[in-house]
Formats: sequence, structure tokens, C-alpha cells
Amino acid sequence: MYSEDVIACAKLVERGDPLRFRAVMAAPTELRPALFTLFAFNLEVARAPWVTKEAMIAEMRLQWWHDALGEIAKGDIVRRHEVVTPLAYYITPDHARLLQDLVDARRWDIYADPFADKEAYDSYLLNTSGNLYAVGAGMLGPCNLDIVKRIGAAFGFAQFMQAIPALQNAGKRPLDDGRSETLAKRATEVQRTLPLHRQIAKPAKWALLSGYQAGWTIKQVIKTPERVIDGIGDPSPFLDRYLFMKARF
Repeated sequence: MYSEDVIACAKLVERGDPLRFRAVMAAPTELRPALFTLFAFNLEVARAPWVTKEAMIAEMRLQWWHDALGEIAKGDIVRRHEVVTPLAYYITPDHARLLQDLVDARRWDIYADPFADKEAYDSYLLNTSGNLYAVGAGMLGPCNLDIVKRIGAAFGFAQFMQAIPALQNAGKRPLDDGRSETLAKRATEVQRTLPLHRQIAKPAKWALLSGYQAGWTIKQVIKTPERVIDGIGDPSPFLDRYLFMKARF
């Protein structure tokens, strides 16, 4: 039986991140509580900059999560919270520090400023999606966290490309260089990272399953980068099922 906190985390993921919920449900039963908890944390942190238009309030929300992770990292008494409490059970102090970097990187989401350059954009992806998947894989089993972080950043690139229209509609300037040739070049560079997943063994590899659409998305950016501005779209239901089953095995 799952604890009430883990059940609450699972419900958060089911409502707010159905793709990751599907991936977690495909994992072995004993691995699901840790993944549900981590992805619920990620969902709450990702939402924090968007629930208010007041930058100071958004900063305070992110700082709350940063401080909670600090308690875990230091081995202090951890505040009671339906996500923080189980998270403290599943992650190590080193994992907590990686997640603090994730929270700090999410401060970019609060403001409309574009990334200063490619290095700033790459750092954002490594610290958000890269750290998320590194912690996820590290919770489940031994693995090379540096490799997982690079794979996670590639997944983050794909998700970011999918989110461009929504970011622009929200008044953000998500692209430091939106030229088609630049997007295609970056997607090609990222694509070379994806085969690294073969170096990650189960059970750690189960943490990567939710990135199963990344390869398809990156191919679309390479093929027709001009579509990024208006929306790449999603794979057909048939193709989606195929990609999911292929990633599972």
C-alpha cells in the first residue's frame, strides 16, 4: 500500500503531467512511489512561477522549495508537506542539492527576459530537466549521473520546443536565436545525445521512460524548424503507442 502522501503525489501527477503518469505506471510497482514523488515535486516547482503575475511572490514560492530541499540536504528536521515529506525519504542530500539547482534555474520562468546566449539556455536545460532525470535515475539504481543529466537535458530541449507557442503567448521571449537554421543545428546536436540512454541499465533506466517522445520531437525540429513558432504538434495516437512500447523494451 502507498502512503497517503504518495497517493497525493500520484494524483498530482495524474492531473498535471499525464505523460509522466503513464510512464510511471509502466514501471515496476516498487519503483513507482519514488517517481511519483519526484515528478509531483517537479510539477509543483514548474507551476510556481506561473500562479502569480507578481515576481516577488513567485520568487518567494521558489525560495520555499529551495529552503525545504536545504533541510533535506543538511539532514535537518524536514517540514511537513505532502510532497516534501516523502521526497525526504527517497532522495539523498546530494540529490537535494541537485534539485536546489533545479529550483534556482526555474527563476528564469518568472521573467520575460530571453536567455543571454546559448550557454545560458544549455545551463537552464541541464539544471532543470537534466537534474530531474539524474535524481530520478539515481533514486532507482546505480548509474552514471553525468550521462543521465545529458539525456535529461535532451528531453528538456524537446519539451521546450513543444512549449514555444505557449511561452510566447505568455509574453516570454524563449529563444535567444529563433532562426530556423539555428534551431535545426541545435536539434541535430541534441539528437546525438539520445543514444546514450543505451548505457543506462534498469532499474535506473525506468526514470527515463517519460522522455519517450523526445526523439520524435527533435526530428520534427530538424526537419521543419519553422514549425516551432506555431507549434510542432504531437505524434499520432498510433505512433505514440509505438514509441511508448519501443521505449519500454
